[in-house]
Amino acid sequence: MRKNFGAKPILYPQPVFILAAYDENGIPNAMNAAWGGISEENEITMCIGADHKTTANILSRKAFTVSMGTVDTVAACDYVGIASGIQTPDKLAKCGWHTFPSDFVDAPLIDELPMAVECRLKSYDLETCRLVGEVVNVCADETVLTDGKIDPKKLRPIVFDGMNHTYLSLGEKVGDAFADGNTIG
Repeated sequence: MRKNFGAKPILYPQPVFILAAYDENGIPNAMNAAWGGISEENEITMCIGADHKTTANILSRKAFTVSMGTVDTVAACDYVGIASGIQTPDKLAKCGWHTFPSDFVDAPLIDELPMAVECRLKSYDLETCRLVGEVVNVCADETVLTDGKIDPKKLRPIVFDGMNHTYLSLGEKVGDAFADGNTIG
């Protein structure tokens, strides 16, 4: 038997995305967002409210980065989701985070978050709060690479459990994509 929870924004997993953008003065800001994902081969879509400082920054600069939250950065990732960039303009410094400019878009990368997707703004719908970005580059620190590829065991990404309001670490490998299904049929 199944239990019904009603209409809720619950999916598993929900990656912990940290969106970062510069304001009109070149000051970086970041926010935590869980509602998003890949929507095309070179496109991501996020749902972020229009009242966020980061949203205003993205609309102003037409660019942003999306980093994966990690086990080592849980508290800081949560903090940038709790603290408003409007009321706490130095929230990145409070996290101990350092930024440097992307080589591909007019947006900051965060040193302490070792993987990021660098995006150019494609569109933002004020009514639906849907932000669409063109993926220009994916970058990762060498410390999370194995044989030149991003290694999830080294990256240690976290996901958001919206039902229980917790963060979880991703687990171990359980199969091979585009291969294990060949054993059926």
